[in-house]
Amino acid sequence: MKKITKDTYINWYKDMLFWRKFEDKLAALYIQQKVRGFLHLYNGQEAVLAGALHAMGKNDKMITAYRNHVQPIGLGVDPKKVMAELLGKDTGTSHGLGGSMHIFSPEHNFYGGHGIVGGQIPLGAGLAFADKYFERDGVTLTYFGDGAARQGSLHETFNMAITWKLPVVFICENNGYAMGTSVERTANHEDIWKLGLGYEMPCGPVDGMNPVKVAEAMNEAIERARKGGGPTLLEMKTYRYRGHSMSDAQKYRTKEEVEEYKKIDPISQVLDIIREKKYASEDEINAWNQEIKQKVEACQKFAEESPFPNKQLLYDVVYEQKDYPFLKHR
Repeated sequence: MKKITKDTYINWYKDMLFWRKFEDKLAALYIQQKVRGFLHLYNGQEAVLAGALHAMGKNDKMITAYRNHVQPIGLGVDPKKVMAELLGKDTGTSHGLGGSMHIFSPEHNFYGGHGIVGGQIPLGAGLAFADKYFERDGVTLTYFGDGAARQGSLHETFNMAITWKLPVVFICENNGYAMGTSVERTANHEDIWKLGLGYEMPCGPVDGMNPVKVAEAMNEAIERARKGGGPTLLEMKTYRYRGHSMSDAQKYRTKEEVEEYKKIDPISQVLDIIREKKYASEDEINAWNQEIKQKVEACQKFAEESPFPNKQLLYDVVYEQKDYPFLKHR
């Protein structure tokens, strides 16, 4: 695994804070009705992405569910285009046709963004099958939530993936609640990683609030897959500070519970290490914070000033299948 250095911690802090502030801005725009439909925020789960990106190779892919705004940014997609997509603008990643739950950027190895609960699980295995069939050096990271872990398609996919030794890593982001239903109410046991035992698939729990722990576990799983060892199931024990979506009143949990998890906020953990090891001065940290604020404001300005797509686009992509650049990977 690549070494975790001073620069790693600084980049983790900048990235995770930007993702957090980017989504805070989206929440504000949602309240102003500039973001329509549903809006599922990632606040609290940033270490799962930060650690994974540290372990990924250039040919590795990522696919996830509808809590999918910051993943493409982490993989290199212009955040201005991501925000524009959420505002339904023509400059968005899919010309405003995908919205919050369907961000796509195959050129950056990001394959969604899927609104059907668990629908991305077999698709992730399919991407991995293609890499194995064409003898490409790639591993697919397939993310799903604790609610999707109860879908039947997961078991079908696990069976095929382990039988064919597909280069895929299955990652359950267990944030404690499937919408408003706690994990303990959805099955006879709370350890989702144990689902892998029935398939003799390497599996285990990971501290999903610590990017170092995530990077270490992801590196082991990715390298196993790359060397032909087949899939791994990792259960990232994480937490979301906001509701399932912006319309969630969160009556199923207490404010005290949320505050308790904020004591192990992944951004705070990384910042504590930066300060403890004197990787940066307070002036430098404040400068980063200001830089991130300006970056978020630039994204908002770009998105709000961008035009909405022409109505003709809807007919073109549905009926005429014109050669638009964003359709070339279909």
